[in-house]
Amino acid sequence: MKVSVIVIGDELLIGQVVDTNSGFLARTMAPHGWEINDVAVIADSPSEIRRAVKDAFDRSDVILTTGGLGPTRDDLTKQTLCEIFGGSLREDPSVTANIREVFRKRGLSLNALTAAQALVPTSCRVIQNPVGTAPVMWFETASSRKILVAMPGVPFETEHCFSNYVFPQLLEAFPRTDVLAHRTFVVAGTTESALAMRLSGFEQSLPDGFHLAYLCV
Repeated sequence: MKVSVIVIGDELLIGQVVDTNSGFLARTMAPHGWEINDVAVIADSPSEIRRAVKDAFDRSDVILTTGGLGPTRDDLTKQTLCEIFGGSLREDPSVTANIREVFRKRGLSLNALTAAQALVPTSCRVIQNPVGTAPVMWFETASSRKILVAMPGVPFETEHCFSNYVFPQLLEAFPRTDVLAHRTFVVAGTTESALAMRLSGFEQSLPDGFHLAYLCV
């Protein structure tokens, strides 16, 4: 299964934050035979989001986005996805209840901006985020079986929601019988090029779909 990842956030492009979500997603999916086709890091801009989604659907059946779902006015992903997939923003009472519970556990007072995170597109299916206030939104295209799942960008929220809710549902939607296996060997006392020359015969004999990747650390 080919997957495109879109990481959204101006803070990523100016170096204030380093993307760790795409690496986590790759490590989680690879043992199940799922491959990340490409990773795009983009600004939280409607035009950039629309372009990235269109390009990704040209290559992949599943798009995973992280970020851009916060409560502040610079977070524009939700509104843009609503424009792409249709529908309108409506309050989801279950999301409101989840937000209130998260704030109660943290001993915080709910404000209007955070409460507005309960406004979600009518064109999506909501997956609750019990460790944060931004819900996960699952979209499917009307013309073909293509899926976009928008997740919050906070790493521990992404990891919790993807591991416990999103990926199990993707595996159910796209069942597979084959898996992708990785084996790692740590070699010392030689250079990367010397090792590649020594293994060249073995590498050339590998069947289609198998290859070696060298990583110098």
